[in-house]
Amino acid sequence: MPGCFKKTLYALASLISFVSFILIVVAMGTPKWMTGKILCKTGADLVNATDPELVKFIGEIYYGLFRGGKIRQCGLGGRRSKITIFPHMVKKLNTGLHVMIIMFLCVAIFFSLVSFGFCILNAIKVPYRAVNGPAGACLWNFLAGGFVVLAVTSFMAAVRLHHLTERIANFGENVFRFVILEECFEDCFWICVASATAHAVNLLLIAFSGIHFPKIKTKTEEVNVTAEDIMY
Repeated sequence: MPGCFKKTLYALASLISFVSFILIVVAMGTPKWMTGKILCKTGADLVNATDPELVKFIGEIYYGLFRGGKIRQCGLGGRRSKITIFPHMVKKLNTGLHVMIIMFLCVAIFFSLVSFGFCILNAIKVPYRAVNGPAGACLWNFLAGGFVVLAVTSFMAAVRLHHLTERIANFGENVFRFVILEECFEDCFWICVASATAHAVNLLLIAFSGIHFPKIKTKTEEVNVTAEDIMY
């Protein structure tokens, strides 16, 4: 049976793995990975709008991996519309990269659950096989965190290098053209970053669990028995 210190660390690591699993699932299902401000360039050019008048042509956009929404401001008031990435919009984006982000997160979810199981196993007993012990727990946590990092990096590449926000904002627009004035990574993006950080913390906890602290031995006084003591 593992010691109390080791049990505590692995119990904490299993809790962190489960929290990481929840975080990734929530992040995937929430449409708030990115928000931004969009300028209706066509409308502003038609009326030759100056700086004070540009406010009437600045709308908003937000989106996640599957859906989102935007407010179009083209001089006639705000008009809300929903954004659905699949199945039509994804064809206009970098399809391979967008699908890879989703695949990376799905694999990370799987490895988070596996690491949760391995941490529970090590908290309950000492496995006979080394692969089921700390080495296995480290491996699954490393893979889970690594795939989350890949997903986050790929999403950043899609936004910065492939102009994801601009492509989504202009999808289905035949008359007006929108320009991105401002874009900001939102809560769901940072939730994924927190998930990757959680697995890094788990690696540290597992490393600490392997530390063997020296046992404190109490010095026993030697009892010298003499012949006089026996007589009495």
